[in-house]
Amino acid sequence: MSITSGSNSILKTLRLKNPKLVLLECCSNARDLKIIHAHMLRTHLFFDVFAASRLIAFCIDSTTNLLHYAIRVASQIQNPNLFIYNALIRGCSTSENPENSFHYYIKALRFGLLPDNITHPFLVKACAQLENAPMGMQTHGQAIKHGFEQDFYVQNSLVHMYASVGDINAARSVFQRMCRFDVVSWTCMIAGYHRCGDAKSARELFDRMPERNLVTWSTMISGYARNNCFEKAVETFEALQAEGVVANETVMVGVISSCAHLGALAMGEKAHEYVMRNKLSLNLILGTAVVDMYARCGNVEKAVMVFEQLPEKDVLCWTALIAGLAMHGYAEKALWYFSEMAKKGFVPRDITFTAVLTACSHAGMVERGLEIFESMKRDHGVEPRLEHYGCMVDLLGRAGKLRKAEKFVLKMPVKPNAPIWRALLGACRIHKNVEVGERVGKILLEMQPEYSGHYVLLSNIYARANKWKDVTVMRQMMKDKGVRKPPGYSLIEIDGKVHEFTIGDKTHPEIEKIERIWEDIILPKIKLAGYVGNTAETMFDIDEEEKEGALHRHSEKLAIAYGIMKIRAPTPIRIVKNLRVCEDCHTATKLISKVFEVELIVRDRNRFHHFKEGTCSCMDYW
Repeated sequence: MSITSGSNSILKTLRLKNPKLVLLECCSNARDLKIIHAHMLRTHLFFDVFAASRLIAFCIDSTTNLLHYAIRVASQIQNPNLFIYNALIRGCSTSENPENSFHYYIKALRFGLLPDNITHPFLVKACAQLENAPMGMQTHGQAIKHGFEQDFYVQNSLVHMYASVGDINAARSVFQRMCRFDVVSWTCMIAGYHRCGDAKSARELFDRMPERNLVTWSTMISGYARNNCFEKAVETFEALQAEGVVANETVMVGVISSCAHLGALAMGEKAHEYVMRNKLSLNLILGTAVVDMYARCGNVEKAVMVFEQLPEKDVLCWTALIAGLAMHGYAEKALWYFSEMAKKGFVPRDITFTAVLTACSHAGMVERGLEIFESMKRDHGVEPRLEHYGCMVDLLGRAGKLRKAEKFVLKMPVKPNAPIWRALLGACRIHKNVEVGERVGKILLEMQPEYSGHYVLLSNIYARANKWKDVTVMRQMMKDKGVRKPPGYSLIEIDGKVHEFTIGDKTHPEIEKIERIWEDIILPKIKLAGYVGNTAETMFDIDEEEKEGALHRHSEKLAIAYGIMKIRAPTPIRIVKNLRVCEDCHTATKLISKVFEVELIVRDRNRFHHFKEGTCSCMDYW
């Protein structure tokens, strides 16, 4: 039962007669609450159900999380009214145990109290918290049974609940039957579409909204980021600014995370400047996102600087920096921060060890990596997971200890998954070991016959060993099974806009000029410096001239040519690639950095490569 004008009148009367109710509304901590409660017991005011309900309501509304106290108070009331039960249902719906809402709902029914339009929305909210679709449907049935299906607030809560549990059809059905809508209705439905990966429908609904609030904008931006529509997330943020809406920390986490995925440093810097200009709090989540963004956009120095200036840090923030340093190959620095983190009392988590072991792997620090791996459970109580075993296989394999790596896999206490075997197969490619590669490749092809990467890696191993018959077999197997290699693409940010290149793509407005720059300027100069196209890993069923042409159309080469056109030294050219950099592109990029006296920073699927003066930071170890 909601407070009516009549109950407001009663409250006013009780306030005049009982100043402790006024004190209750001014109360700000548990100690004062207990004093007021004691006085209400001593003066028998507590036994007035309305007065007791105000005490319980305060406990539920309190920012000090006094639900447990409210439950104890309610247990002392002989005849609780619906207001008290609604308060308890509401409090439980957002607690660590939302299912307790149904306990008080059932108790209310047993006391003969009929639920109202306040009861059902919080029961539905509890189902959303639990992400329990069957319970949500039963609660929907209860709302229909008691005549509240057409209640606006019940409908809003149902849309939110069905969207939260992933039943987008049920959410849409409720939404379409609503007679009126508010911002909450639209926003819940938009969130539901994003949750099921339908960003297009979310956008259509967003564009139809008569008005939007900050939560709506935040839902769109974070939804785009969740669905890997990173450019659209940034575009939506720009639209938000154009409408004069000031973003909050939640919005900026989505924007900055999107910049990190795009490798768009200029966009990320603008977003960071926006945070500082609008005096938004660099809290733990946003601060960690900024550190991660700078690291993933290739400016690890700025990542370190922001990290050092953060007012507070947690283990995830430390891990973001360590992972960033590891990606760039700064293993010693990553290990130093790992040590500092422990000194300051932060307990490393499993993802922290993944980052540290990755740093050791990229730097070839075998002994140090083994030492850290052994310390996980012994010193920190962290049970190694599959990703940690994968790091160790990668560490041993990259160092050329293939037999040891294979034995390590076979002796693992848990069954190795495909990424672990794939790490070993990748090491076989690096070290041209056909014997181990064939054994591992056979296992992977049985585990994941649809995954193209296994066929490609094994083909590359055979090609390097000039075993062309086996290459033919691999390619034929791919064709027979309908397995296709995903297209590689490369991103480059120019003047705040991200440009995407894929092999053979002619859609870029300046593609003809870009290709001429490569063919007529870059290629001749690096050939004079010793470049010879490495066609060994190119499709074997085309002739050498066509192979070389295919190499020259690799997406990162086009992106680099565009960078040479648009960016002037000493500004680095920054490229983001979705696949591993191939050996030919790696060699070509080293020579470009030397011949054109430019720094190139390339982020591939595995790590960062800093090319300068003819060398790469990975020391050809990737």
